[in-house]
Amino acid sequence: MSVETLFTWTFPLATPFWLLMIFLPGWSWTRRIMSSPWVPLLPLIPYFVLAIAHLGELWTAVSRPDLDVLSAFTGSPYGAATIWAHLIAFDLFIARWMYLESREHRIHPLVTGPILALTIFLSPFGLVAFLLVRTVRIRSSHE
Repeated sequence: MSVETLFTWTFPLATPFWLLMIFLPGWSWTRRIMSSPWVPLLPLIPYFVLAIAHLGELWTAVSRPDLDVLSAFTGSPYGAATIWAHLIAFDLFIARWMYLESREHRIHPLVTGPILALTIFLSPFGLVAFLLVRTVRIRSSHE
């Protein structure tokens, strides 16, 4: 399988989970599916294919914090596709936690949905936004 194909399929493998969390958050099947810690496994498939094929370069890039080495790795098609798959899988993992927390703390889906959408594109911003909303919700429920 080509690097381009693996890159192209990474986000579509995660998309059904995002759609469930954003558009069908109260559906019993969404809760059932998202309760599994294995949700990020699908977008990890391209990661593992790429990581195993280029394990030496990947290990060199991540085992010592050197900007030039990491830049060289991510500047290659296989490096960029590997990092992309890594990001997609971990963004989904974080979003899954946010979804479950929002259900537990009764944060309205109209609040959580846009935050999850933000997380798709800029996960650190989405995570901070969610943590702020979660903190406010928890504090207000204790008053």
